Amino acid sequence: MKKLAKIFALGGVLAISLFHEQSFGQRIIYSDPEKDDNRRLNFEIIGRVGSNFLVFKNNRSRSWITVMDEEMMVTGKEELGYLPNADKTINVDFFAYPEHVWMIYQFERRNVVYCVAAKLDRLGKRMGDLIELDTTHVGFASDNRLYAVAGSEDRRKIAVIKINTRERGLYRMSAMIFNEKMDLIRKNQLFISMEDRNEQLGDIEVDNEGSLVLTRFQRTFNDNIAKASLLFLKAGVDTLVEHPLSIEGNWLDNLQLKIDNFNKRYILTSLYSRERRGGIDGYYFLIYDKARSVAAVERLHTFTDEVRQEAKGNATTKTAFNDYFIRHLITRRDGGVLVGSESYYTTSRANTWNRWDYLYGSPMWGMNNFYVSPYSNRMWWGSMPRNQQAVRYHADNVLIQSFSSSGELEWSYVINKTQFDDETDDLLSFQLMNTGGELHVLYNQQERRDKLLNDISVRSNGQASRNPALKNLDNGHQFMPSRGKQVSSRIMIIPTVYRGYICFAKVEYN
Repeated sequence: MKKLAKIFALGGVLAISLFHEQSFGQRIIYSDPEKDDNRRLNFEIIGRVGSNFLVFKNNRSRSWITVMDEEMMVTGKEELGYLPNADKTINVDFFAYPEHVWMIYQFERRNVVYCVAAKLDRLGKRMGDLIELDTTHVGFASDNRLYAVAGSEDRRKIAVIKINTRERGLYRMSAMIFNEKMDLIRKNQLFISMEDRNEQLGDIEVDNEGSLVLTRFQRTFNDNIAKASLLFLKAGVDTLVEHPLSIEGNWLDNLQLKIDNFNKRYILTSLYSRERRGGIDGYYFLIYDKARSVAAVERLHTFTDEVRQEAKGNATTKTAFNDYFIRHLITRRDGGVLVGSESYYTTSRANTWNRWDYLYGSPMWGMNNFYVSPYSNRMWWGSMPRNQQAVRYHADNVLIQSFSSSGELEWSYVINKTQFDDETDDLLSFQLMNTGGELHVLYNQQERRDKLLNDISVRSNGQASRNPALKNLDNGHQFMPSRGKQVSSRIMIIPTVYRGYICFAKVEYN
């Protein structure tokens, strides 16, 4: 009896351990390579629709949507024959919902630019007729990229914005706000003063109430930002509200905008320098209270020598952050914000790297520079050579810092990594997986001849731990984590390269 009891006890312990491993582990499922999915493939991960995962693909003149089930088996391909040829299609945006997808695309035909919406079901099939949202006549030599499209965090508002820049000192902005059924809620005609010829507009976002928010800044060539403003248009109002940034004596690098819908605040941040084209000294923060139309927080955070020492990598303590760029902004319900930055640079025989050579034309553009909930949306347009010279791309240490609702630093965590690749940065950088209670930092690390996907968990108090190797890591698959997209609270889809083909991996946290 004692021996039998020991066997049952051992079996119970084994069952508990297996249950624990299954409950808190991760698993990876891969899609099979397909003949059309070579390295020339352009793609965008649309998201989860029903029980399917949809991916938009384009290869030369063909565009289609691949449908995969929970096991990443391809269950359907829907040809998008109504899309114009790739050389006529200007841009494509997707907004995924539980049971359907809105696809908004722009194309030019006979000097007219069309902005059109198509509703797709969970199989990628078109539902109903195409909806023409707007048209614009353009001149022969005019830039045909006219429309910017943005979606609110809850996906109940979709903004289509057109800006006429013919009159250099006064931009004319036409803003159309649609609901989730693509019914037009309102249309605004606005004028934005552009007093200096070096003034530019930044990204335009829309909050859950349908208010528009954007930035205007002054930059000379690839220089620092010397002057900037936050602009926003409240729903139901026809006048832009402007808040000039107080940065006298300091210089900003690149403005990053994030909407905190829960607390109804707009967060604006940038790396800053005390000298023009000088070394990076820290972060600039503006936290703007939308309801009161005032700046709740506006301050500079200077990196300490301790953080510099930990994050410097191969640089000196003084120049520790000169190669860093902001990758992610994540808001918290308590009004706090997490900022994730990464050391990113290139080397070549011909040129010495300089961060000022990157701004506006940077190879890091097109990557996920900020975290947009529910999940960021950036199309990957294949591996195209960016330079005829031999270039090596580097992505090194990551700094994650947590700030309170008043902009006070709470904690810092540095992930030490060294990544490099020649001619392309597809396999470099990192991605964040937000599971609510913790962040998972996913990135490749060189292990002998292979690049293996690593997972570090960072909890809300700043404590971090390296997780065991993810299950089902296939040596033949090389992950592109920075191109991944979180499609639910526990699932991320990450593209991989497998024997020269583009595949997709489902990383699932139990």
